Amino acid sequence: MITEPILSRTILALDTPNLGQACDWVRQYREQVYAFKVGGALALGHGLHVVRTLREAGAERVFLDMKFHDIPHAVALVVRQAAEFGVWMLTLHVAGGVEMLRAARAAVEQFANPPLLMGVTVLTSLDAPALRQIGIPRTPRAQALRLTKLAHESGLDGVIASPHEAHLLRRRFPSPFLIVTPGVRPEGFDTDDQKRTAPPEQALRWGADFIVMGRAVIQPKE
Repeated sequence: MITEPILSRTILALDTPNLGQACDWVRQYREQVYAFKVGGALALGHGLHVVRTLREAGAERVFLDMKFHDIPHAVALVVRQAAEFGVWMLTLHVAGGVEMLRAARAAVEQFANPPLLMGVTVLTSLDAPALRQIGIPRTPRAQALRLTKLAHESGLDGVIASPHEAHLLRRRFPSPFLIVTPGVRPEGFDTDDQKRTAPPEQALRWGADFIVMGRAVIQPKE
């Protein structure tokens, strides 16, 4: 069973292309979880207007997880659009480089309440052999640390990293720099295609500010 203290630091993933279903989940969990995550299935199917629709359903905070990665000018444009729609948090791939990250930061400076800019470090589906296949001769831990330094130096608000890296990153980058951890699964849940996972209690103990869960909350095991 997922307890109230854990839910209060949970970002609930709305993993569905069905906007009606997403709104139902928002209404059901808006008093329990901290925020709601929107990915490509909803955003591409319904456009960024989905953010306003979810907020009308009761989502006080919407996390847009589109992992922007493009030339600086293009990323600045999409980040500014996300800010216009009142997104609370959004993601960019740190691998896009310093110029891209700083362009994103500059794009939202004029907003009274700019979105939190979070740098994606190493996807939870990747392990050391997978990194080597794409030419990165480091462990996920070493690569996550390297990219987090870049995110911090570029003015981002925090990073997305697996629970396995959270403890190291929290020691090197204290609050208010944020750490959000996907790859969180209660005991007994399948890890699916994610390789670097941990139970929610462990992720929070290791230094995560927020954890991301979806099916584990919406369809808990008996």
